[in-house]
Amino acid sequence: MGNSRAYAVFRTTDATEAYARAEQLRAQLAECDAEADLYAELRTVEDVRRMVAVLPEARFEYLEIRTGPAGEYIWLDLDVATAEAGALEAHLPLDAETEVPTGTVEERFAAALGEGMAEIRWRGLWPARPEVGQYASANHDGVQVLFHGEEAQLNGWTEHHTVFVHGAHNPGGLTRAQELAASIGGEVLGGPQLGW
Repeated sequence: MGNSRAYAVFRTTDATEAYARAEQLRAQLAECDAEADLYAELRTVEDVRRMVAVLPEARFEYLEIRTGPAGEYIWLDLDVATAEAGALEAHLPLDAETEVPTGTVEERFAAALGEGMAEIRWRGLWPARPEVGQYASANHDGVQVLFHGEEAQLNGWTEHHTVFVHGAHNPGGLTRAQELAASIGGEVLGGPQLGW
């Protein structure tokens, strides 16, 4: 099965523009999964408050692993929706992760982000074009918009937001990425990266 190949196809410092280009790509999927994956790093109390309003059912957890005196893992046991600012501040930074029905809250999620890294992933199937070596792959195809990052694996904060197309490793993958990039006014930015 393996990982997808992720091609960066658009990069900007404007989060709204990155989201809009990713949405244009999502619309080109022949099939899109019923659920989208959302993830956000939350560095301030205000970040948490905005995200709770958009994703009240999300799982909120410590951003980095915390352990107790005996080496045991410590899990967040705070109700982030009702906690006072001071109590919440003591637990920062956090992250939020959830799946949502595709096309429901993704735009509001993108608008609620702070300065932490975040992503939206839509999985699906690209249209198959066997005559040019482009095949659909249920395990690999999709779109990812990464906020404050340039690598599909969420490595290293940047001021940029990057849109990726994902697909299987096959001879037509680069051509598909180039065509998809051109369709949104972008271009393939570098070689393939390890995807999902």
